Amino acid sequence: MRRKLHAYLPLLWLLAIPALNIFYVRLNHGGGQVNSLVTDIDRQIPFVPIFIIPYIFWYVFITGMLLLHFFKNKKGFAQTLVTLCTGLVACYMIYLQFQTTVPRPQIGSSGLLIQLVEWVYRHDQPFNCFPSIHVFTSYLMIKSVQEHAAFSRKFKAAVYFSSWLIICSTFFVKQHVLLDAAGAIALAEILHFAGRTLFNGKVLTLHKRSPSE
Repeated sequence: MRRKLHAYLPLLWLLAIPALNIFYVRLNHGGGQVNSLVTDIDRQIPFVPIFIIPYIFWYVFITGMLLLHFFKNKKGFAQTLVTLCTGLVACYMIYLQFQTTVPRPQIGSSGLLIQLVEWVYRHDQPFNCFPSIHVFTSYLMIKSVQEHAAFSRKFKAAVYFSSWLIICSTFFVKQHVLLDAAGAIALAEILHFAGRTLFNGKVLTLHKRSPSE
């Protein structure tokens, strides 16, 4: 029993995510200079309430993906979690120095979807936008499954579809703009490459034979 429990101890590192989220809440305000990255293309993107569903699904998706990595690919779990947490810290540092905002639409209708949008708007102020954490983490899930044989092609396709659907949802519910997504994807690419290099280097060091062998 102890051995089984010990095997699950690494899951406690997932608590680092809500712990880091404290900084998100503290920074999610418009004090000081607030910038806008809205482009003409962003203004042409309509507000589509149904996209609030994949936007909220993000919470389940990221948690589920990390758990799947843990049970199917321990190395991938460690690398993805470290990269994710490093990305969160990088995002918070950017928010501290370069705060941005996204204008929200006037909502005149009602219904369940609108209520969900209003719930998100109430609990998440229109700041901490560049880079988008929704986009960063969703794109990171794509990178995390790309090179691992532990996941089938169908599963990878489902991850790609879900991730891009969530990314698109950030535009259609007016939580982010295109440059927020571009910055997040660039950050994910850089940190994933750095994380892969770090973890692969560590594995090679551990398996390197000594001269006496």
